[in-house]
Amino acid sequence: MTPAPAGPLAKDRAMERIQAAIQKAKALRGDDDGPPVVRPPARPGRQAPGPGPAWAGLPAFTPDPEQMERRRVVVLGGPVPARSVFEILRTKVVRTMRQNGWTSLGITSPTDDCGKTMVSLNLAFSLANQPDLRLVLVDLDLRHPSVGRYLGVTRPQSMAGVLRGMAPAAENFLRYGDNLAIGTNAQAIRNSAELLMSPSTAQGVAAIRAAFNPDIVVYDLPPMLLSDDAMAFLPHLDCVLLVAGAGRTRLDEVDKCEQDLAEHTNVLGVLLNMCHYTEEGYGYY
Repeated sequence: MTPAPAGPLAKDRAMERIQAAIQKAKALRGDDDGPPVVRPPARPGRQAPGPGPAWAGLPAFTPDPEQMERRRVVVLGGPVPARSVFEILRTKVVRTMRQNGWTSLGITSPTDDCGKTMVSLNLAFSLANQPDLRLVLVDLDLRHPSVGRYLGVTRPQSMAGVLRGMAPAAENFLRYGDNLAIGTNAQAIRNSAELLMSPSTAQGVAAIRAAFNPDIVVYDLPPMLLSDDAMAFLPHLDCVLLVAGAGRTRLDEVDKCEQDLAEHTNVLGVLLNMCHYTEEGYGYY
């Protein structure tokens, strides 16, 4: 259910908190207070030859096909019309990120129940079908972690522990195939925005990169309008994909989120999810 619009005073206070979170995050990273800098194009390619040191020791993981079907993770199933949608999205994402030298992608939504986690999983598994790419998927919706639940992960993992510097990255990821590492959270945590703005988060992000040497890191972020967590993590991202839910997300919510994102990072695009239509037997959800 879409929340009722907040009053002017509540909106002002929310924006003040978000702006304060962004400035604090920049200060902790040593950035100045000037306008955000859009990263210039860089030469495509890996950061360094060979995989990172953590790959060899990662436990292998294969998702349950029935669970994936229930969660609409269609990329892992047989040929279905929706699969081609994510293959097209994958191609566009890879092309744009390579052209700009970007390696970190956040996926968020204005509110909950828009399908951002489903999109994150489908995109990550679709990217993993390209053997020349090394990928990392991280669940950063710390208040309401869903990636592990969607996949049926029973092994305890803690991305919060990795970001705090209390848990090694190599011991908190699973491996799908040869080129996708997945990091989840077994439990929700409190004070997640404070963690995402802390100096340890920058160190945790660097530790993940050092462990896996990925070409692309996909972060499943919290909804933007329900907390300031996503905004707090923006300094660590090259670009963001915004997922809107048809029939759930208002146009003014999309405009608001897109404007806020554009002030602090690169907006890769807006993806409309939950569209229902049929054309000569073709159906897609």
